[in-house]
Amino acid sequence: MQFEVQNTCTNCNARAGKITTDHGEILTPIFMPVGTAGTVKGVHIPELRDEVKAQIILGNTYHLYLRPGLDILHKAGGLHKFNGWDKPILTDSGGFQVFSLSANRKLKEEGVYFRSHIDGSKHLFTPENVVDTQRIIGADIIMALDECTPGTADYQYARKSLDLTHQWLLRGVRHFDETEPLYGYNQTFFPIVQGCTYKDLRQKSAEFIASLNREGNAIGGLAVGEPEEVMYEMIEVVNGILPKDKPRYLMGVGTPMNILEAISLGVDMFDCVMPTRNGRNGMLFTWDGIINIKNKKWEDDFSPIEENGATFVDKIYSKAYLHHLIRCQEILGAQIASIHNLGFYLSLVEEARKQIQNDTFAEWKSKMVVQLAQRI
Repeated sequence: MQFEVQNTCTNCNARAGKITTDHGEILTPIFMPVGTAGTVKGVHIPELRDEVKAQIILGNTYHLYLRPGLDILHKAGGLHKFNGWDKPILTDSGGFQVFSLSANRKLKEEGVYFRSHIDGSKHLFTPENVVDTQRIIGADIIMALDECTPGTADYQYARKSLDLTHQWLLRGVRHFDETEPLYGYNQTFFPIVQGCTYKDLRQKSAEFIASLNREGNAIGGLAVGEPEEVMYEMIEVVNGILPKDKPRYLMGVGTPMNILEAISLGVDMFDCVMPTRNGRNGMLFTWDGIINIKNKKWEDDFSPIEENGATFVDKIYSKAYLHHLIRCQEILGAQIASIHNLGFYLSLVEEARKQIQNDTFAEWKSKMVVQLAQRI
């Protein structure tokens, strides 16, 4: 994988760049739609590619490991062949899901023991076997196994957790470097900065990870209960240490406003379930602000979902029709809202890139974070 910083912002740390993988180029800043179990819920591959204009999607190791399982994915030739997506894929190592979904888990030096949320069966994730699993899934970018500490964790817990995450990281790096991809194209390995909301731990983690000189780096353990201003402070601390010539991926964040603020702090890559999950529940993100399409005010509004929307659904369907579908819990309503929201997120980062190229990002961002947060 290669990364090139192409433009920077004079009045902030935003940058526009290009990541090159064996499955194609990714222009940054970029948002990655979340395809947890091998699918972005309710969205066909042609819609992702041609309407949403996604350049990379995310899969999740925990969910894919449990279903359909590694045997099926290996027989298929990896996730690209299994789901028909021919552009880059990133996989989360599954650590976050183990800690958030499994009520019965045990952290040991060797790894994490957990029970499946599906059938209660016992499993073990180690730094080594999650590399092997992601080799089988075949993602272009794979993540290290880490523990995602809650934003409210006390200092002693966060410090012990970080030490374990760093021990696991060294084992994961070593195993990645000792193994080969399975399907004839290159993969790259991103470490994850942790440290909860403690500045000294975040600094320690960022320095340790920068010293490993991998091809890209991730920032984890944010947007998990801490105040937004603390999240931005931690991002600023970390990005002051992580190398400027490597892409920076902020995991699981977030709202359009969060994304713009994080871009201004030097983040390049984002993912979040919010556009699809919130869309299924009737929340639409638009250039004028946030719409709750369930509200009665949209019942007889026959204007397009968004006049200048990025996708075909914005032009074909009215707010009144989408209001009806969501209220009736029709599957089509969830699909329309998901496509709209994903199209908006991708058009947002595309416009942010243009503003960075024009060196007008800082001023534009200051206006947009207010406008996008409005409830219409």
